Amino acid sequence: MSSNNCIAVIDFETTGLSPAMGDRATEVAIVLVDQASGKVVDSFQSLMNAGRYIPSFIESLTGISNAMVAAAPAADTVMREASRFVGNAPMVAHNASFDRRFWEAELGLAGERTASQPFACTMLVARRLYPQAPSHKLGVLIDYHRLPRAGRAHRAMADAEMAASLLGQIQDDLRSRHRVARPDHGVLLALQRCAKPGVGALVAKYAEV
Repeated sequence: MSSNNCIAVIDFETTGLSPAMGDRATEVAIVLVDQASGKVVDSFQSLMNAGRYIPSFIESLTGISNAMVAAAPAADTVMREASRFVGNAPMVAHNASFDRRFWEAELGLAGERTASQPFACTMLVARRLYPQAPSHKLGVLIDYHRLPRAGRAHRAMADAEMAASLLGQIQDDLRSRHRVARPDHGVLLALQRCAKPGVGALVAKYAEV
C-alpha cells in the first residue's frame, strides 16, 4: 500500500548504541499506520548483514545471532527497500533519537538520499501526557495501558508493533480526554518539543472549540 496519508513507525536492532561509534543495524521493522483510522495497513521487516560482529550481550538481549545476520541480505539492499517502503511518510519511533540516528546513518552508507521527514517520539510524548506512569520505557507503557504485547521484546517487528499500539493509545487519549480532533504527526511533534508545564496550553490550542 502507498505510504501516502500514513505514519511509518520504525524500530532498529543494532550491534550497539551509536553509529558514530561504528555500530550498525542488524534488523529493521516498519509498520505503516493510516493517519485517519489509526489502523496498521502494511509492514516491512528484515534482518540485515552489515558485516559487524554482534557482541554476546546484545545477542542475549535480542536473540539475533551472528549466524542469523551472516545469512541475511546486505544492509544496503535492505535499507533501499526500507526507504522505498517508507516513501515520504512522517516517522515515529519510541526513543526516536536512537532510531533516527541509525536510519540516517544506514541510508547514507547505502548511498541513499537522507530522508528529510521528521521523527516524532512516543517516549517524549508519553512523558508529557502520562507523567504518572512508573516508567516511560516501551514495555512499561504497554503494560500501564494494558495493551497487548507483540512477540519478543527487542526484536524489531515486536517493538515496532508495540510502538504503533502506543501511538494509537496516545492519539485516542488526545481525542477523548483533550478534545484534539486531529492528533496527527504535527501535533505529536509540537507536544514532544514543549516543556511539561506548557502541555495543557498546547493541547488546548489544538482542541475543538
